[in-house]
Amino acid sequence: MADRPQPALTLLDSTSLIVGIIIGAGIYQMAPDIARGAGGPWAMMGLWVLGGLLSLCGALSYAELATAYPEEGGDYVYYNRAYGGWAGFMFGWAQLAIIRPGDIAVMAFAFATYARAIWDPLAGTAFPHSQQLYAVAAVAGLTAINVLGVRQGKWTQNLLTAAKAGGLLFIVGAALLAAPRPAAAAAEPGGLPASLALIFVLFTYGGWNEMAYVAAEVKDPRRNIVRALVLGMAAVTALYLVVNAAFLRALGYAGMTASKAVATDTVAAAFPGAAGAIVSALICISALGAVNGLIFTGARISYAVGQDHRLLRLLGRWHPRWSTPAAALLVQGGIAALLIVVLGTFLDAVLYTAATVYSFYLASTLAVLVLRRKEPGIERPYRVPLYPVTPLIFAGACVFLIQSAVRYKPLVALAACGVLALGALLWWLGRARAAAPARAQS
Repeated sequence: MADRPQPALTLLDSTSLIVGIIIGAGIYQMAPDIARGAGGPWAMMGLWVLGGLLSLCGALSYAELATAYPEEGGDYVYYNRAYGGWAGFMFGWAQLAIIRPGDIAVMAFAFATYARAIWDPLAGTAFPHSQQLYAVAAVAGLTAINVLGVRQGKWTQNLLTAAKAGGLLFIVGAALLAAPRPAAAAAEPGGLPASLALIFVLFTYGGWNEMAYVAAEVKDPRRNIVRALVLGMAAVTALYLVVNAAFLRALGYAGMTASKAVATDTVAAAFPGAAGAIVSALICISALGAVNGLIFTGARISYAVGQDHRLLRLLGRWHPRWSTPAAALLVQGGIAALLIVVLGTFLDAVLYTAATVYSFYLASTLAVLVLRRKEPGIERPYRVPLYPVTPLIFAGACVFLIQSAVRYKPLVALAACGVLALGALLWWLGRARAAAPARAQS
């Protein structure tokens, strides 16, 4: 078996990975809030189109970086080259301690919420933490599958992605069978501001950058990375638009904004008796697909950091028997399980990551401009169209989202800053330990 990453992901695998990570449970949980914030059905659909276009701008910027530097670790590689080793380390630390385990926890909570609706053996007992148990079990099980091999992880992802796409299409079919309801012209009072609605839309599109983290494992990366990003974003945007149109057709705009479980209500319009169980199963599959994809790609970032930094060298070991970053996978799963226990809810897990995520998205996007100037001799098989307008559009969106998240929950943003400060301390300690032998020799 190989002790380093090997090209094993086809175009189908890569596209399934992107679609599977992006389509989690956000479309089900946030669609009514987004509709209220938009103020009307056409404005709502416009927000979903805008979210897809902004995400495509980011994806195209990433495509240039990923094809120019097809190495395991994604942004970590770009930061090292664009800004220096400190930036790469801070990104790797943020992914290990904040972003990746937080995102895994978000989708694991979504799975747990709907899994309990299907079967909860602890219902009616005095034990109040069955949701956390379901979430931790999902993380543990999928981490184990990914530790055992790339083949197991990628086929699990392909099957879950196919199932979740089929589930979304089932909801669309149920809406077509239901009697259509008229759309209202205005939102109910008390809706979210449009700025927060856009944040929710972009959250549901999050994950398009995951392709960069497994670039070294993609077959024919110079062509397939770009193809997977474009195909994945196009497929997700089309699915989101069709599903939201289905919600509007089955429930009407007023019914959609008032719904507490929009997918269940849509299916109930055609299949009243079985709606709850069917939709709960679909959302469980969708959330599991996102969890598996996040686990698969996230461990590759920690592996790349461990390769370069002695303090985290345990993470940089590629298991010779299973041909996976087993240590990085296990540490990542442990931190995600800890966050599930400590944070306790889906919303808190989202807020734990928001400002940090978009800060690093901003740095990655600007790295396209920096590296064009800093390393002009590097071959770039793909160049982002309309440069520099495309990356600057997405950079502006990132700045808007960062300030919106900080204003909405400043204490949560401060907590994330504390964790990043710990990472800065570790970087300094690592540099000091590396410098000590050199001084002694001198």
